[in-house]
Amino acid sequence: MLAHLPVDAAAAFVLVQHLDPKSPSILSEILSRTTRMPVVTVAHGTRVEPGHVYVMPSNTSMTIVKGVLDLTPRSEDRGPHMPIDHFLRSLAEDMKSRAIGVILSGSASDGALGLKAIKAEGGITFAEAPQSAKFDGMPRSAMASGAVDFVLAPKAIAQELIRIGRHPYLGETEPAALSEPLVGGPEALAQILRMLREKSGVDFTLYRQTTIRRRIGRRMLIHGVGTLEAYRRYLEEHPSQVHALYNDLLVNVTRFFRDADAFRILQRSVFPSIIKQRPADAPIRIWAPGCASGEEAYSLAIELIECLGDEAGTVPIQLFGTDVSETSIAKARAGVYPENIELDVTAARLRRFFVKLDGQYQVRKSVRELCVFAKHNLATDPPFSKMDLIVCRNVLIYLELELQRRVSSVFHYALKAPGFLMLGVSETVGSLSDLFSVVDKKYKVYAKRPTSRRFDLGLSSLARGTAKAAAGRAATSADEAGGSRSDLVQAVDRLLLGRYAPAGVLVNEAAEILQFRGHTSPYLEPAPGQASLNLLKMAREGLLMELRVAIDKARKQNAPVRREGLSIKQDGRMAQVTLQVIPMSGPARERNYLVLFERVPPSRGPRAPGRGVPRAVAHPRRHIENLRHELTATKEFLQSIIEEREAANQELQAANEELLSGNEELQSTNEELETAEEELQSVNEELTTVNEEL
Repeated sequence: MLAHLPVDAAAAFVLVQHLDPKSPSILSEILSRTTRMPVVTVAHGTRVEPGHVYVMPSNTSMTIVKGVLDLTPRSEDRGPHMPIDHFLRSLAEDMKSRAIGVILSGSASDGALGLKAIKAEGGITFAEAPQSAKFDGMPRSAMASGAVDFVLAPKAIAQELIRIGRHPYLGETEPAALSEPLVGGPEALAQILRMLREKSGVDFTLYRQTTIRRRIGRRMLIHGVGTLEAYRRYLEEHPSQVHALYNDLLVNVTRFFRDADAFRILQRSVFPSIIKQRPADAPIRIWAPGCASGEEAYSLAIELIECLGDEAGTVPIQLFGTDVSETSIAKARAGVYPENIELDVTAARLRRFFVKLDGQYQVRKSVRELCVFAKHNLATDPPFSKMDLIVCRNVLIYLELELQRRVSSVFHYALKAPGFLMLGVSETVGSLSDLFSVVDKKYKVYAKRPTSRRFDLGLSSLARGTAKAAAGRAATSADEAGGSRSDLVQAVDRLLLGRYAPAGVLVNEAAEILQFRGHTSPYLEPAPGQASLNLLKMAREGLLMELRVAIDKARKQNAPVRREGLSIKQDGRMAQVTLQVIPMSGPARERNYLVLFERVPPSRGPRAPGRGVPRAVAHPRRHIENLRHELTATKEFLQSIIEEREAANQELQAANEELLSGNEELQSTNEELETAEEELQSVNEELTTVNEEL
């Protein structure tokens, strides 16, 4: 490959190879005969320069930091030696979208994880075509990872490197794909995003536009397209490339136990708290949104099993891994990973939680059965609920601020109280910080704070319903007390109360009558139709609106409410009535109200005018005042109706959200069952075939 590259190449070339640790390498001398570029054996602290070839010495590991190559002695204590993955990961972190990874002939799977890291950062990846490779293990493993952009013979790789080296996407620190001349205008971008939405169902206008432009620029580089308008036409002519762009936009940055210190926080603080607070027989529920190919979800399951210790087999665990990519979810369900996960998973964990199959590792069935994987869009799909922990790292950074806020409120809704949320180190809950308390500031671990605020997907816990009859009896026990008094005193009290006390009823929060007091027929009458003891249905004409307003105000203010000057029709004549609503002490959800009716004697009412003169004419000011009073009461009545309807609507919306969350879990579980059924059918067919052969 180097033989076909020009001496004035704009890139630096670093060769990392599996070398015998006990013998010095002569690779530099060999390469010097095939290329006119200077070939340098790396020393610690070597700064890379364009147009040079750098060769890693034997018995070392190498990384690149700020354009400088650092060497460390090889140590078997650090686990398996994967020098290519080790270097390519550092290259991805250091050079971001300007990194290029090439996997040539070699055995095993070293390099596949490194290519995934480069692609996740927006870099370009190559693998040698298996047909031209002397050993095709490494190229095939890289291709199986789904992270390879080009599969070519070495000469074609060199030609492609020359081409893309001239492309503006790789020419600057910030890709030129972000500049307006290359982008070609907002209209072309809008049409591309529309094509993506129609094909995938995902609205990428809600995602951070700088990331979208950078990823589109990367696809333009791969296909040799110079403007966004030309790329739009290319997508129309090649519909399959819309799906390729979709997969490119889904940034898949993941590996087992990514950021070990963050997992130590879970092990030391979060999991012990969840286990301690867990009610008996209640499952521990964890949600990993944006789980990609499942490494994060399985890492959480393994950490939790280790934390539970001897209780691991007795505590039910429900772990939900979700992602918008169906391809990623299928990989997560299979739980099969290349052998170079040995870089991230200790030997002890590999023995306990994995089985080795055909040079790969598969998560043991006992762990896979704890995890349910499902396709799920945080922006549009109903969330799960009653979670003890949500781990969503490096997802919010790719979303616009408004969607970040919405997703944070979704997480608050989905968590139990108290429940925990872990975000990426570059992420926060933003303007919703009052909804969460900080558990660990560095690793962005939060605990849910209960709140009465309501969001798009929040829940309202407004308690309504009929009070229990026992509450009514308890509320009246004070009136019936005094059993130590003599019968005579009780008789006198009853006589005085019956004759002089106002008529009234005791009702609950739903206005259902629990007890009648005194003679209430002048104010209440049975409603036609099905029998009912609802006060609002039994109220006579002129009292309904005032009753509803007064009860609602007493409920909100938790104080007595008095309404005077009410007019009702009795025996064909209008009578003046005073109404009182008094909240009765008791638990908030069982609060009752004493409603009293007091008729105003005629002498206290307005004096009648001369015979035959209408009151409205004789007392126009009083008539206008009464009309104003009725208008005010009507407005208050309508306002109370509106508020009740809004409250009922919130309750219905909350109930609907609960149902949607439950349905989402059922759908996810159903998908898992269907997958398991297919696996069983496949195994059964294999057994049948073997049986027939026997």
